[in-house]
Amino acid sequence: MATPFREILDFFGQIGVFDVVLPFLLVFTVVFALLERTKVFGVEEIEGKKYTKKNLNSITAFVIAFLVVASSRLVEIITTVSSNFVVLLFGVVLFLLLVGSFFQEKEQAVFLEGGWKTAFMTIVFIVLAFIFLDAVNLLEDTFGFLSGSSKGEVVGSVILLILIVLFVVFVTQDRKAPKSESH
Repeated sequence: MATPFREILDFFGQIGVFDVVLPFLLVFTVVFALLERTKVFGVEEIEGKKYTKKNLNSITAFVIAFLVVASSRLVEIITTVSSNFVVLLFGVVLFLLLVGSFFQEKEQAVFLEGGWKTAFMTIVFIVLAFIFLDAVNLLEDTFGFLSGSSKGEVVGSVILLILIVLFVVFVTQDRKAPKSESH
């Protein structure tokens, strides 16, 4: 027997709240915040104070969000990445709870410091990158290349070009001798 709350969620799914409204609001909010922060369209001065051009930022964010929602593939990617990110975030919180259980209780909160913080941030970034690559089906293509699938030529070419660029950058970088301090 379905509960009333489950029926409400099913109804929301049928009318498109999860496929249209929530992705639209998420994209609009993120794009609007980025435009406000970066001031891409400039600022206007009113009575000596500088304000962002909210009208241009909001209409641009609206159009971008509308275009994203119009593409079912982009909505699928956003939904997949968002849901996996929440699982990753939950895992991070559980890990920090575990770390905190080994510390003595103090007034200050428990934070990772030094190399632990950098290592943890790197691991979370790599996992987040894998989540995104999996959502856009690039992991399947890449690992298909490693196992010898038909898309191997494209992935192999990209990897080879990246290695060539990295090699050229390494070879052509300036190597300056360390400056000796003279007193």
